[in-house]
Order: sequence, then C-alpha cells, then structure tokens
Amino acid sequence: MASTSYATLNGSSGPVVATNGTGAGPSNGHASVYSSTPSSPLAPTHHAAATQSVPAPSPVAVLASSHNVVIVNHLYQAGFRSGNYSDIALQVPWRQYALHQLIISRSPYLAHVMSTTPSSKTLVIPLEQEPHITPESFDIALSYLYSPASLEAVRPHNARAVLATACLLGGMEELANYAYQLCLQSLSVDTVMDWLDFLESLPATDAQGQPDPPTVFGPYAKQLREDVLNFLIVSLPLSLSAFSSGEGTPISPVGVSANDISPGQEALLHVYTRLPFDLFKRALESPQFPLYGNQGRFRFAKRAIEMRKQRGITKENEEETVVLAFGAGDGGSHAVHITRKIKKKPLWKVTK
Repeated sequence: MASTSYATLNGSSGPVVATNGTGAGPSNGHASVYSSTPSSPLAPTHHAAATQSVPAPSPVAVLASSHNVVIVNHLYQAGFRSGNYSDIALQVPWRQYALHQLIISRSPYLAHVMSTTPSSKTLVIPLEQEPHITPESFDIALSYLYSPASLEAVRPHNARAVLATACLLGGMEELANYAYQLCLQSLSVDTVMDWLDFLESLPATDAQGQPDPPTVFGPYAKQLREDVLNFLIVSLPLSLSAFSSGEGTPISPVGVSANDISPGQEALLHVYTRLPFDLFKRALESPQFPLYGNQGRFRFAKRAIEMRKQRGITKENEEETVVLAFGAGDGGSHAVHITRKIKKKPLWKVTK
C-alpha cells in the first residue's frame, strides 16, 4: 500500500528532487513529488519585437492543433470519465478510479507508487492523513493528467485543496500555479479567518535559518503564510480605509473610543480581536501596519485589547497589555509593544 509519509527516496535528509521531463524543481517533502516555486502562469511576456506582425500558422500546424484537441478530448471522455481500456485501478478512501498507467505516470508520485508495486493492478492511496485534500480536488488534479479541461472546475473556494493535491501528485505545475493565483484572489475580510485557521493547521515553522517542516503544499506553504500575513497587516487595513482620510494615505486616528471609530476601524477591530495572540502582537508591532504615529497605534491597540477581554479571547488567567516606550514620540520608531503575562494567584496570609 502506498504511503504519503514525508520520506526521501535516497535515504538522505536532503530534499527529494524529481523531474517530469521539463526540468527539476523543489520537493514538498513527499516521496517523488515534483513541485515548482510559486509563480504566476498568467504574467504577460513582453518581447522587444512585439510590434512586428505574427505570421499566420501553416496549414499543417492548424491541422496538428485540431488533431491534438480531438485526442485530448478522447482521452478525457473515453479514458478518464468512462475508464475504457483501463489497465490499473486507483483506490482512494471515497472511490475507485479505472485509469491508465501510461497517462498517470505523468505524476511523479503515482509513477513512484507504480514502480514500487509492479505486480499490483490496484494502487491504494491513503489520504486520510491529508485533511487539505478533498474528493473534488483529487478528481480535478487526477483528470488534469488526461486533459486541461479540469482547469474550468477550479474556483476560489476549492483552489487551496486543488493546490494541495497538485503538489502531492506532482507534474502539474500549471495547475498548481493557477490554483495559487485563485487562492490569492480569495483573500478578503470575509475569508481571512478561514485562512488564519489554515495557517494554524500547518506545521509550526522552525527557528530562523532552519528549513520549514515538510507539508503537502511544498514551497507554496511558506508563500501562502507570507501572503496571508501581508493581507492581514497591510492590505486589509488599507482596503477597509481603517486609518485613512484619503485612499492610500494612512494617518493617526484621533481616538479609538466607541463613539469616534470609523466603520473601517470597527471592521478591522472585529478581525483583530479574534486573532491568536502571536499574530495579534505581530500585526500591531509591524512597521508595515498602516497606522503612522505611536500614539495612534497605542490607542488602537488599547481598544483592541479591551475588546479581546470583553469577548473572552484573552483567557481568565492571562493579561494582555500595550506599552508605549517612554520618550518614543511619533517619530516612526514604532515603540508600541504588546505583552502578555500570566496573572499571579493571590497569596493569602494566614494569621493566628
């Protein structure tokens, strides 16, 4: 039975690097998994001779392109969807697929599983320990080995699961990058808490200078973490105009009492009061947080801490406080610090 453990193929502790015929890329820690560095497949390419006319394709090229479309459609409909002339079965927890070894060998992961179980006509892929992979995302990624038609099924709501599956199976860098772009598009004030829950589900990052723990998302895990944090600290406050008198011009708020905060500040407070303490501290202490001036930052942090206490985010035995360094002023030194300490139990003096 195949395993999805994060083992290497050569017994070394270094990363596994596999190829798919087009080059090599960083591994995500799974055996024989190919995954490229996150990048946008949609970025335009600029050529020096862009103004020159493009010659019309030859009749042979037109016929070849049309023929390729017919073949791909046949592989997808008769091969993947109908399972005609299947020579191998693939078993996952929720269903069994009738597939074709030549086609699915495009996936380095599946090719490795087949090579290590040559006599078996049924591949068993245990995905119970991969909560980020769903039946829908697995079907999309698996069908992508037959045809790019499955790209149409990728949406912002399932893009993260498709990205995880594409990284696991490997050999589908275009699908992974497309799903990654849709992940970025899905970031909003309505989805940010779901994305923060996602970050909490990833393995904790190691100390500075140490490689990140392996995850099914491979190099995308670190990139997604940075993207979500940047959205939380920079993009979200700006999109809500939380501290702005004009678009993109952050200023210090006059105050943060319940009577004078703007709707944007109120929405931002609603998000920040629900953050885990480490993220809450990181956001309000970050130089990128778009609230200029230590006094304004101090008042906003104080209001947020009060709301966290009222809503029970802060535990009863903990105390969160905000400190403004003496003499820091508003020179941009960001001398606002968020601290948390455990409340000491009261000592009772026993007298005779």
